[in-house]
Amino acid sequence: IKGAAKETAASIILRGANIYALDEIERSLHDALCIVKRVLESGYVVAGGGAVEAALSIYLEDFAKSLGSREQLAIAEFARALLVIPKTLAANAACDASDLVAQLRAQHHAAQADAAESKRRFAGLDLLTGSIRDNMAAGVVEPALAKVKAIKFAAEAAIQILRVDEVIKLNAEKPPDDPHAH
Repeated sequence: IKGAAKETAASIILRGANIYALDEIERSLHDALCIVKRVLESGYVVAGGGAVEAALSIYLEDFAKSLGSREQLAIAEFARALLVIPKTLAANAACDASDLVAQLRAQHHAAQADAAESKRRFAGLDLLTGSIRDNMAAGVVEPALAKVKAIKFAAEAAIQILRVDEVIKLNAEKPPDDPHAH
């Protein structure tokens, strides 16, 4: 859409081979417009392709090592759980998930360990070539607001699970006595 800066409304006409294709195109366009809306609302984007999850995982692992309590285990597990996102992205693209996530973690570890390597902080998965690249430079970005909300919801879900401090067991009912001795 070009030259719409002065317009207050625009129409988009969709064409498809059949009603099913048209419905899918409409859903995809709606998703894309919602993402643009979220970017405009927050004003910030972050690198996509698992970059945020990998960077946060490395940071949390290092932080967990500094603790001497049981909290260390919970933080380390949360850090490990964050890697599900890049692993799933790689697996869905028929790439070697273990190898790609290991490379991604190495890039983010280097970026956090050495200030001279800070350009690696935008490293994310390139699922077309099965490699790691600077996703910010490649234009693979996500709204920062959506990413923050997703991580907050994941943390809240983990906290709710950890708050369960009792296991409720239902005792099996004892069968009634049989007066006929069967």
